[in-house]
Amino acid sequence: MGDAQGAERAGAHQHRRACVDNGAFRQWTAMEVHGLSDWAYGGGPPPSTTATGTVTLVEGVTFCISGQVGDIHAGDGQGLFFRDTRFLSRWELDIDRVPVEPLAVHCPAPYAATFIGRRPPRHGLADSTLLVVRRRYVGNGMREDITIRNLGRESVAVRVTLSAYTDFAGLFEVKQGRVHHREGIESTAGVDGLWMSYQAGSDARAVTVAASGEPITTTGRLVWQPVIAPRAEWVVSVQVVPSIDGRDVPTSYSPGQPIEQTRPAEALAAWRAHTPAISTPDEPLTRLLATSAGDLGGLRIFDTDHPDRPVIAAGAPWFMTLFGRDALLTSWMLLPLDASLALGTLQTLARLQGKTVEPRTEEEPGRILHEVRSGLDTKLALGGGNAYYGSIDSTPLFVMLLGELRRWGLAGGDVKALLPHADQALEWIERYGDRDGDGFVEYQRATDSGLPNQGWKDSFDGISFASGQLAEPPIALAEVQGYVYAAYLARAHFARGDGDEDLAQHWAAKAADLKRAFNETFWLPDRGYYALALDAAKRPVDALASNMGHCLWTGIVDEDKATSVADRLLSPDMFTGFGVRTLAASMGAYNPMSYHNGSIWPHDNAIVAAGLMRYGCVDAAQRVATALFDAAEHLGGQLPELFCGFDRTEFADPVPYPTACSPQAWAAASPQFLMRTLLRFDPWIPFGRVWCAPAVPDRYLPLRVQSLRLAGAEVTIDVGRDGWSLSGLPEGIELVRAPRQPLTAATPTPLTKEHPKNLG
Repeated sequence: MGDAQGAERAGAHQHRRACVDNGAFRQWTAMEVHGLSDWAYGGGPPPSTTATGTVTLVEGVTFCISGQVGDIHAGDGQGLFFRDTRFLSRWELDIDRVPVEPLAVHCPAPYAATFIGRRPPRHGLADSTLLVVRRRYVGNGMREDITIRNLGRESVAVRVTLSAYTDFAGLFEVKQGRVHHREGIESTAGVDGLWMSYQAGSDARAVTVAASGEPITTTGRLVWQPVIAPRAEWVVSVQVVPSIDGRDVPTSYSPGQPIEQTRPAEALAAWRAHTPAISTPDEPLTRLLATSAGDLGGLRIFDTDHPDRPVIAAGAPWFMTLFGRDALLTSWMLLPLDASLALGTLQTLARLQGKTVEPRTEEEPGRILHEVRSGLDTKLALGGGNAYYGSIDSTPLFVMLLGELRRWGLAGGDVKALLPHADQALEWIERYGDRDGDGFVEYQRATDSGLPNQGWKDSFDGISFASGQLAEPPIALAEVQGYVYAAYLARAHFARGDGDEDLAQHWAAKAADLKRAFNETFWLPDRGYYALALDAAKRPVDALASNMGHCLWTGIVDEDKATSVADRLLSPDMFTGFGVRTLAASMGAYNPMSYHNGSIWPHDNAIVAAGLMRYGCVDAAQRVATALFDAAEHLGGQLPELFCGFDRTEFADPVPYPTACSPQAWAAASPQFLMRTLLRFDPWIPFGRVWCAPAVPDRYLPLRVQSLRLAGAEVTIDVGRDGWSLSGLPEGIELVRAPRQPLTAATPTPLTKEHPKNLG
């Protein structure tokens, strides 16, 4: 996401998620912020190449962007990066002082690539007899095995040169095309390799390039002069080891170790074995779900001090770090795949929860962060430091997810231990989120260096009136009120489960008051939809947008308004045939090629579909789901971060957004969440029930879901045209063969089997 890409986003803020060249992503290894310690790899899908000719490999905060022959060229955003620092800015191989010609690239794993090339034919000859194979593995640095095979009939004497340099540039410098020359980089040539270092105050960075084969070393170069016999090959291995503040990073790939026995390979295999299997005769959907599951495995990152606490990173390669909103929503969507992701996300965010008031980073007591960063150039990151808290929705989403995790019956003790953090989050909502005491939660950045918009549509022009005029902060977003409503209900249910009826009634009453005020204030009766937001003057921001689909999902919408909302979301103004637009085509700010003002976001659509299904709008939910599945088929079997919002009748294939990240966390999670929505699978383990009433379109039948993990059991669901079955529920859990309807209530009643409809 270099500077050019940022410009293409029409002024969008530097933090937005977009990935260079469709690179795949993997692990986040070693983030240290507020005591957050080293992280380890979680496995994932293969990387990809694009027409631009670059290849991206990622394993956590290690990622490498290179050309298709494997070379890293200086000056164009390529490099080997670790923990937000570029440790290689140049990595070029030549044979007899001639660059290698590329033939093919194979990417068997997210962290691995095989670059196949040749030495160009000698003068006067049509064919080359020297095959060059570079096998690269990234993770806590990089290992590269170089093989030169002599396919000729005579011995060949060659000169092999590998040039290696570093600028120790920060991630944000590279992204923004603002790399500055660093004085004081030292470079040393040793017996078997190179060593480069840089000191900036108390921060020290170094990189070692060590090689086998007894190279001749000079500053920035390794040179070998082998003689290769006919039909023989010559092999050397080169290891790149970063060093942070005087400590070498432990390599993921020891010299000579079989790759399948390395930590990244074993983690990938374990994730694939753990993931539920979904089968359907619709082959594109089968491929999409398999790709989605693999992508998501690649986003898991682990705190090595707490290996039982996986979290989800936002996207690759530039966003292999923890983003509060992204991690919370993504892990919610992934509960059927791995509920431990939700628990790990909550535990990690609780550990980093705001403790003090700091305007630069927008930290406040109880607030859940927006993102964390490391590196030498964090002054260029949001807030100018390691953590930035400028998100209006991460905090209520934290409480929401905790309540949902309780429904799934996972780790009751661990969930209960997080309640104090939920209470701190709710205190933040009331004290800092509701800035003026009117009952609604609104945002306004603390300084001019913060995000101007702090909901998920966080571009500078993401919130506007129907006329196109931008809303002035403080801004109260519609969907945020829904999140807060659901957070209040979640806390009420926790209190009721603990037998504290007074506390339960307190939070239930707050939820009821908020719902009543929301439907009175945000509803636009002459339009038949909800306002996108309230502006500083408490005027309804009257743009027709997708945000109200999130309100359906949370249950804050009055039932008598749901049909009108559904009709608006599925109107030609909003629905393209490939999904629901972020902003209606009739709005003044509409632009189908924009980031947030008319584009289509898969995660947004998945939440809209869940909201439609919640209110019984089955046909509408199915239309959104199938449209998104169709879009994925046209987009190569994978859903990107977003794509353009042109109508399907105008262009038969979805039009890609030029800098969309793919794969990306909540986009990759969307197909899994859509499947749960179509199955209408709704567990409430503490209550002793699971509701299920599949509403799967015929084109995907028969459908089978195996090894869906629920409260320590593995559930299997079979859906056919003539009926469905569910087996494997935990002992003592009752199956209710109906959707949990109605799924919202003005005032939740006590949790009893006589009142299942009012569970909120």
